[in-house]
Amino acid sequence: MSPPVLESARLRLRPMTLDDAAAIHLVYADEMAMRWWSHAPHISVEETRESLARHIADPAWRSWAITLAGDDTAIGSLAAHEKRQGKVVEIGYSLVRSHWGQGYAREAVARLIDRLIREEGMRRVFADTDPENDASNRLLESLGFAREGHLRGEWETHIGVRDSLIWGLLAEEWTR
Repeated sequence: MSPPVLESARLRLRPMTLDDAAAIHLVYADEMAMRWWSHAPHISVEETRESLARHIADPAWRSWAITLAGDDTAIGSLAAHEKRQGKVVEIGYSLVRSHWGQGYAREAVARLIDRLIREEGMRRVFADTDPENDASNRLLESLGFAREGHLRGEWETHIGVRDSLIWGLLAEEWTR
């Protein structure tokens, strides 16, 4: 099932499509943007297209392209995955580096949380980050997420074995 279109003040969040591969490749090929991900930067647009195809086809994940209002070009992505029955969902996000520092990730993630908690009735939203991913950790904290755990040696990635921070937000804590 395709996720619904979501809108915020400056952004439109629409279902991800394979046509977004070239735009999303700007994130997935960026060494700095991919540093804290579980996979290495992509070499080709085709590799990004194949990755998007897997995510779009996976019924467990819903994926949105982040676009600027009035421009349908993807500048990033959002994803949500119901991890456990009982209304618990994991989120993920990425943004093209040229759009960092402008509040777009915060705005997009906040809109997604509104959808998940207020419109879908999720009771818990969580995210998993690298402890050294300062920008993502600050973003989650600024949205009211609590740091709930530090998992040592959790991921084997392209930069070695990495720890994970687990961030959680309960529905009653969401005040936006």
